[in-house]
Amino acid sequence: MPELPEVESLTGFLRERAVGRAIAGIDVVAIQALKTFDPPVTSLGGLTVTGVSRHGKFLDLDCDGLHLVIHLARAGWLRWRDDLSGAKPVRPGKGPLAVRVRLAPDDEGLAPGFELTEAGTQKRLAVYVTKNPDEVPGIAALGPDPLAESFTVEALKRIVGGKRTQIKGLLRDQKVIAGIGNAYSDEVLHAAKMSPFKIAATLTDAQVADLHEAIVTTLRDAVERAHGLAAKDLKAEKKSGLRVHNRAGQPCDVCGDTIREVSFADSSLQYCPTCQTGGKPLADRRLSRLLK
Repeated sequence: MPELPEVESLTGFLRERAVGRAIAGIDVVAIQALKTFDPPVTSLGGLTVTGVSRHGKFLDLDCDGLHLVIHLARAGWLRWRDDLSGAKPVRPGKGPLAVRVRLAPDDEGLAPGFELTEAGTQKRLAVYVTKNPDEVPGIAALGPDPLAESFTVEALKRIVGGKRTQIKGLLRDQKVIAGIGNAYSDEVLHAAKMSPFKIAATLTDAQVADLHEAIVTTLRDAVERAHGLAAKDLKAEKKSGLRVHNRAGQPCDVCGDTIREVSFADSSLQYCPTCQTGGKPLADRRLSRLLK
């Protein structure tokens, strides 16, 4: 799933390539991806992209005051095309293509644009056309952005205070903190040397400070690594920068212990026992506790 660093990089990527260009048209191939009907998606035709921003994991293209908002979900991606003038029409239900956004031709006659694709059978990619991004349900409910200046140690202390939930789940909750998903929550907790099953309310002030440092540093480092990369290169960069996520069975780069995994119904987490749980493996079952 694209998370804050990848979406931030996609935002910059589109800002450089799409801002100032008019939208020639939008082809919705997967009708279930379009979550709004008023204004109609056709109303974007002829409007100019005046800005691109990010809200958590949401991309937001401002088109003369009308917003095209995109959430790539778990298996979605954005593929930039330098020229879509020769792109063939695609029938619904054929292949991973969900939406195609065509921009007006440039001086050389090339018609660039981008395609939103989604792999797998769980089609959750979402596209909204709205006059106000805050009207998108997922955006309206977002918690603070962890890269904002207002996200201080004290702000995090207020967030975790009294929460009787595991810290892994808390970090992934978009209503609590915006932009962190399964991968970067694993990375943050490894950097903070904290068990994913630690109860948020039990964190000491020192642990809150360490967690805050891990969140900000991990995300900023990932954003910096992704800065300036083409959209097609972001997945490989993300994978190469991960220290524990999706690395079960491999040695920890910090201590050399074997990275372990806990599997759930539709996801999994990875962690280092030596760095995070005092050398004790976590039971591989939902709501597990440290093995005694």
